Amino acid sequence: MKAEYVLELKNIIKQYPGILALNDVTLSFERGRIHALVGENGAGKSTIIKVISGAIQADGGTVIIDGEHITENNPAKMIAAGVGVIYQELNVIPSMSVAENIFIGDKIGGRISPDFRKMRIDASEIMHQLGQDIDVTQMAGGLSIAQQQTVEIAKWIHRNVKLLIMDEPSASLSKVETDRLLDMVLKLRDRGVTVVYVSHRLDEIYAISDYITVMRDGRFVEKRSASQMSRKEMIALMVGRDLNETYPTVPSHGDEVVLELDNVSGNGDSNISFKLYKGEILGIAGLVGSGRTELAKVIYGVEKKTDGNILFRGKKIDLRAPKDAIKNGIGLIPENRRDEGAFQNYKIEWNISIMALKGISNRIGRINRKKEDELARRYAERLRIKTPSLQQPVRTLSGGNQQKVVLAKVLAADTDIIIFDEPTRGIDVGAKQEIYQLMTELVSQGVSIIMISSELEELIGMSHRILVLSAGQQTGILEASQFDQRTIMTLASTVKENTL
Repeated sequence: MKAEYVLELKNIIKQYPGILALNDVTLSFERGRIHALVGENGAGKSTIIKVISGAIQADGGTVIIDGEHITENNPAKMIAAGVGVIYQELNVIPSMSVAENIFIGDKIGGRISPDFRKMRIDASEIMHQLGQDIDVTQMAGGLSIAQQQTVEIAKWIHRNVKLLIMDEPSASLSKVETDRLLDMVLKLRDRGVTVVYVSHRLDEIYAISDYITVMRDGRFVEKRSASQMSRKEMIALMVGRDLNETYPTVPSHGDEVVLELDNVSGNGDSNISFKLYKGEILGIAGLVGSGRTELAKVIYGVEKKTDGNILFRGKKIDLRAPKDAIKNGIGLIPENRRDEGAFQNYKIEWNISIMALKGISNRIGRINRKKEDELARRYAERLRIKTPSLQQPVRTLSGGNQQKVVLAKVLAADTDIIIFDEPTRGIDVGAKQEIYQLMTELVSQGVSIIMISSELEELIGMSHRILVLSAGQQTGILEASQFDQRTIMTLASTVKENTL
């Protein structure tokens, strides 16, 4: 007789220097159900995943699979026990076909060489079971992120996975792709697979989950049936306090134009024109591939404009590199904050102060270490960066705290204009409210913000105006009185004919 729980964790402890990452955590996962695992960044979710997968060893406690105690667990042992993990950084091999990725490590067919025909047939059958139409003979490197994720799911189906952990699986997906993903997750449950779904997107959690488990500060807080835990209750359990999901009131902006784009083209975008006012939040909407991030890179000097003019406070400026943007008071918080926003192996203090060296150095360029420490501490406290020491490398922080370091770096540079590219992607609901409140404080102080977001509710809730892009072209600028999700999506789906 099978045990009621496919996986049990009892009294798990994991400690790092200065941090108790997991504090006596006991969790259980019913067989053949979808379990949402939620909590703020730094709650211990990533550490739990690593313990379950065998990537790290717990300092105390017990892991039980199908009623059997696992000792000295490691990745190979956990895979053999039927445990799989799909991380945000997908693990496909680009130079191999879809079928080869699915069956990697397995010898299919003959004694000497694999039976590639059988491999393709079996891989196609798995794709059919998932309801996906992917050519299993094509190279995995040519697939979209959503398709690569499907290959990962197919790989675990082939391995007869019992428990599949999915870590922020929709973070880089469009709405359509997310819907397909959720459909696949439900199909996994129908096959009897237990799914642990880790996500900050509450709508997804309620769309598919049977149970919700909440963690906070390295501890287990509560587990309930999804139907018996309201959104408000879940958020309060996550953050340890009542939290209003509504957006803060954004103050009105001034009349002074701080940035203007006049028929700017470059990096795939063409003829973009708008004015950004002092103290304004200008939202930028568009579907995947619309040119939103491409435009941000032109404004920040990462990519060069090919036509048109950029004016800062009425004067034309030539942004050939990010240093030119910084010199003109323009800062960028990139979408890919982990790889493009922070120096992972450098200490937190260094990352925060690197763009503010002029203000903490003497006449000959020597850094005043006391001023550097004071600057870093001020912004670390302001943004509530959770770390035992500012001397630790950024890579030791949770994802949400790494994002806060990037924001602290830009704020410390005393910028007048900040471009937020997907400001709340991959962060929890509590951190989102902190970001919204901070943005409100910044614009009240006269800072201007360009906010790129895939979340229409976020754009409507935080923006004074919204610029809509489609296929690298500007299709409209909406005033607050015109904000409507259907209107935005219509403009985002409109493709203008090029006129020569």
